[in-house]
Amino acid sequence: MHKLKLHGFNNLTKSLSFCVYDICYAKTAQDRDRYIAYIDEQYNANRLTEILTETCSIIGANILNIARQDYDPQGASVTILISEEPMDPNLVDRSENPGPLPDAIVAHLDKSHICVHTYPESHPESGLCTFRADIEVSTCGVISPLKALNYLIHQLESDIVTLDYRVRGFTRDINGIKHYIDHKINSIQNFMTEDITSLYHMVDVNVYQENIFHTKMMLKEFDLDHYLFNAKPEDLDPAERQHITRRLRQEMQEIYYGRNMPEVPA
Repeated sequence: MHKLKLHGFNNLTKSLSFCVYDICYAKTAQDRDRYIAYIDEQYNANRLTEILTETCSIIGANILNIARQDYDPQGASVTILISEEPMDPNLVDRSENPGPLPDAIVAHLDKSHICVHTYPESHPESGLCTFRADIEVSTCGVISPLKALNYLIHQLESDIVTLDYRVRGFTRDINGIKHYIDHKINSIQNFMTEDITSLYHMVDVNVYQENIFHTKMMLKEFDLDHYLFNAKPEDLDPAERQHITRRLRQEMQEIYYGRNMPEVPA
């Protein structure tokens, strides 16, 4: 791939944002409280710090500072400030490509950040519980947050994912010409591995002239056993299984399409 010769530092800011959802059904108020407690423990500030620290390793960032907090009654936040990591510039991978790559060596992350916030919640009547996590990986320079894309999707094992990728600002080449993006892209899907693309339905909404890319993902397969908290499908009568399945699928479709839908009668 032809490398763009720059005048000075690459001033482009590249931001990759995730909004991930995990859906489940908990029949009783006690089960819903237990689900929230389970999610709060599974994705507490320490665990999220581990995930984001590994993300830094994947994209080659040098951690400057970590701020983390668990909240009462639920939720957690972690913010990591990152900077460029000195290394031989001849070893810097300047391309956008799928990650994680165990031997990737990358650099130029000056005054950038990675952050995550979690939002566990449950519906008081329907039995539906939704865990949402917002993650943002924002970098400056030649390094790409897209390298952490596949790792983060795998780590959070989500039912629904909405992704936003945007390149902001401009950088100049040695002739003084401004460049508003330094790599080819027509979809975030370009940077996903096949094992992920095979699992999800995907829709793109892109604004190419503004270097804004949006992808929505929803799991193709639906297995009720994976969506019941503290229960098994065989413990439910057929009518109840059908009712719960309908509620779960509607919840997922509403989140995926971003609008409320009329309830489908039994």
